[in-house]
Amino acid sequence: MDTRRLISTPFTSSSTADEVLEDIDLAGVRAIVTGASSGLGIETARALTAAGAEVTLAVRNTAAGDTVAETIGKSTGGFRPRVVRLDLADRDSVARFVDVWSGPLHLLVNNAGVVTGGLERTYEGWELQFATNHLGHFALATGLHHALARGAADRDGARIVSVSSTAHMRSGVDFDDLHFEHRDYDPQIAYAQSKTANSLFAVEATRLWASDGIVANAVNPGGVATGLQRHFTPEQKASLDAAEAAGVFTYKTVEQGAATTLVAAIAPEFAHSGGHYLDDAQEAYTVPDDADLARHPHGVKEWALDPATAERLWAVSTGLLRL
Repeated sequence: MDTRRLISTPFTSSSTADEVLEDIDLAGVRAIVTGASSGLGIETARALTAAGAEVTLAVRNTAAGDTVAETIGKSTGGFRPRVVRLDLADRDSVARFVDVWSGPLHLLVNNAGVVTGGLERTYEGWELQFATNHLGHFALATGLHHALARGAADRDGARIVSVSSTAHMRSGVDFDDLHFEHRDYDPQIAYAQSKTANSLFAVEATRLWASDGIVANAVNPGGVATGLQRHFTPEQKASLDAAEAAGVFTYKTVEQGAATTLVAAIAPEFAHSGGHYLDDAQEAYTVPDDADLARHPHGVKEWALDPATAERLWAVSTGLLRL
């Protein structure tokens, strides 16, 4: 069990996004939220806008994004979020997004995610969950590194929030078969691998970019019923139901689920400290890789924070994307 002094905040598992942002003024903060046309992404973008941030919704479906932006603008009385198309599974789409971005960036929330019920591949032949959840966000963040560095220079730091999941506890990163070319495909293991990668990204991004004033942290929003589950197979749904019944997690509202993301995004405790994994608005304790999920429903496995693994994943990702 982790015995380090962990970073704590005043917030809890039941805190909401608005509670985290109460009395916070984000005027002048430029933020990007991926996957902001549904679920946690909408609530994250809404709360940031309500606090005065200039938010860009990075979405695959711009029509849906426009509807969300209009609703957010009206409900908050603030800046109407900008909508820009982004398909994280398409390298050209990511490159176009980066190319059209202008000026500093203070906050990048890598919120988007995909769950598949069976094996799907990108044009390159990459397994879709890993390609979207990790590689797409990796390409986006590295492409926007210069903008984040500019943002850090004019506001005493920039932050990246990488949305992970308790699912990371099911699997580390299998470097010998990242894209399930040799082993039988298990969508839950594939998703778990991508969520571990999200956490490892935060570790290495902080190591490489802290000198530029950029820190990255991973968050577990908790169990939130969103559109992400719409492609679950019966087996995946049964597994989720069993985990809930066993007390592995308790469902949160979308407002509660977005709270941990916003703690990583704006809380002073994480302003200059990165490479952490947050759970229920606190830095999570570390558990061994062989820990039983039923006995350790919270926390983060060692494989998701290991510096050597994070460095290796960064190198492999850079090679795959030819960056």
